[in-house]
Amino acid sequence: MIEIMTPAELSRARQAGSLVADILQALKGRTTVGANLLDIDRWAKAMILQAGAVSCYVDYEPSFGRGPFGHYICTSVNDAVLHGLPRDHRLAEGDLLSLDLAVSKDGVVADSAISFVVGSSRPTESVAMIDATERALAAGIAAAGPGARVGDISHAIGSSLREAGYLINTEFGGHGVGSTMHQDPHVSNTGRPGRGYVLRPGLLLALEPWVMADTADLVTDDDGWTLRSATGCRTAHSEHTIAITDDGAEILTAAR
Repeated sequence: MIEIMTPAELSRARQAGSLVADILQALKGRTTVGANLLDIDRWAKAMILQAGAVSCYVDYEPSFGRGPFGHYICTSVNDAVLHGLPRDHRLAEGDLLSLDLAVSKDGVVADSAISFVVGSSRPTESVAMIDATERALAAGIAAAGPGARVGDISHAIGSSLREAGYLINTEFGGHGVGSTMHQDPHVSNTGRPGRGYVLRPGLLLALEPWVMADTADLVTDDDGWTLRSATGCRTAHSEHTIAITDDGAEILTAAR
């Protein structure tokens, strides 16, 4: 299913996007050395419910997970890159943490992810990976606009990631959003320009480049959800929800 937002729905999408951005930044600010992943999940739950929003994750039960997910945010640490199931684990100095959050507010979904290093240290490899995903995300957004195609976005993201020296996994990528979290079109993190669905004003897309330091292969934890690098290397993930407008692409989940 592909949904095209009406002006009223787009206004609600902006509110949902602002909420997701605010929650992620608040969580980043509270996440210090020694913080427990279950505490982060509880903080996210409280902020979502206080805003009158609905978690997209608690009851989420897709074919690729051992669902329902049962938590309010994905917390992926170091070699975990996607769908990190919160667990009783305390963060250490220098850990690379990715937080992925999707909520529905007044019937419209926004989805975003950030990666950052916990504490005051700045491991070179971790910072480089985070920067690479953020640059690739910016390149994908720059390629989006009315009349462009999904392949244009995928090509821009993939070109940026390869230029930074990373291999690309195509099992998971970006997607449409709207009244539900995962919709068509799928937006791979690599592709050919000029191919795929033609973007129209009112379309919402969640773009999410992610990388692993030295592999493109994933393994799944025993929890049935958390995806890790097959080699145990570090990973990073960045994501924004954007709206296609008459003038280009509007980032709905940008930090304020």
